[in-house]
Amino acid sequence: MPHTYSKLFYIAIFALALTVLGACSRQPSEISTAAAAVVGPEDAEIAEAMALIEKSPDQPLAYDQLAIAYIKRARRTSDFDLNYKAEEAVRKALEIAPNAASSRRLLSSLHLTLHRFAEGLELGKQLNKEFPDDAFVYGILTDANAELGNYPEAVAAAQKMVDLKPNSNAYARVAHMRSLHGDHQGAVEAYKLAARTADPQDKEAQSWCLVQLGREFWNNGNYPESVKVLDEALSLLPDYKPAIMAKAKSLASLNDYDGAARVLSSLEDGESDPDVNILLAHMHSRKGDAQKSEEYLRRGERAEAENLGVAGEQGHVAMLWADHDMNLPEALKIAESEYARQKDIYTTDLLAWGLYKNGRYEEAKKLSQKAVSLKTNDARLYYHAGMIESALGNKPAARSLFEKALRLN
Repeated sequence: MPHTYSKLFYIAIFALALTVLGACSRQPSEISTAAAAVVGPEDAEIAEAMALIEKSPDQPLAYDQLAIAYIKRARRTSDFDLNYKAEEAVRKALEIAPNAASSRRLLSSLHLTLHRFAEGLELGKQLNKEFPDDAFVYGILTDANAELGNYPEAVAAAQKMVDLKPNSNAYARVAHMRSLHGDHQGAVEAYKLAARTADPQDKEAQSWCLVQLGREFWNNGNYPESVKVLDEALSLLPDYKPAIMAKAKSLASLNDYDGAARVLSSLEDGESDPDVNILLAHMHSRKGDAQKSEEYLRRGERAEAENLGVAGEQGHVAMLWADHDMNLPEALKIAESEYARQKDIYTTDLLAWGLYKNGRYEEAKKLSQKAVSLKTNDARLYYHAGMIESALGNKPAARSLFEKALRLN
């Protein structure tokens, strides 16, 4: 199933990994045999965890080690389903030791990765009571509150996290909070600091930070700097899918469509990936090739539709439909169900856009105002708000919002 990751990847997992892996001796069971075929025998960390479980099947930390290896592999390859394997491993650890702090921390992080934000927040609060000075737990509280739209609480948790442990994980949280609140320079500074302070042995963590920095530049219209940063990420991990996608998008924004297509061609699963096809559809539309654009759009729609019914993922389907005036009543139903579970500014914008596309302009405006309330530098938010104001006949307000969108990107 072609899942995609949400706006914020959950990165505190690497701080916990150091603790868990340090506690495990370096040495496959039925829990991991199937996944071995998915990720390949070259993944040393997964192989080590499998061997450790086979040697010590009643050792909870061995299952934690396997979960961490799955999570890292999932982020590197964008194979989202490996996170379910990680959860399987963590729940096995908790069967053995129900109160194990490391396993509960991992489960709280996985709740967020799997878009179970309320559950993640609840478990994070429990852990915070038990471990009030645990920086990892404050990372959970930051992420969960942000996805639930509790931004003051998210900012406070990020500040506490960086006060307790000023490392790459904390700086990345600070950067994300600054980006959400429209502080571009502050976000750039913090993302650079996060990349510099990441574990030099963990190329994925470094690359992830650089991809977020590249996206921050893209959101603010600085495409050349975005490409430069993403090239740095790819120099660390040439096959890093998030960096490949982000670079292709930046090259397309520079009207280098051939270069973007070459970058996308390096993806093994590109032909079946919804994001790749949708980006190619936009590129061909910009080039004036309506037939090719429609072909890629339909292919992307078919691939994206596999996420229908998947909490947190079907929102991408609803946005695609709304953008292209397809299945509008169903798109609105999906947006409403997503908003009932997740109230960050992007889900709020999704629902506003769905209401607008279904002619419910007054309701759309209330939500759109909420979506732009943080002054986030994201042109799409302001474009949607402008379209809603225009539909209501508020031309000066619409013009101001359109100008803001164009200045950004």
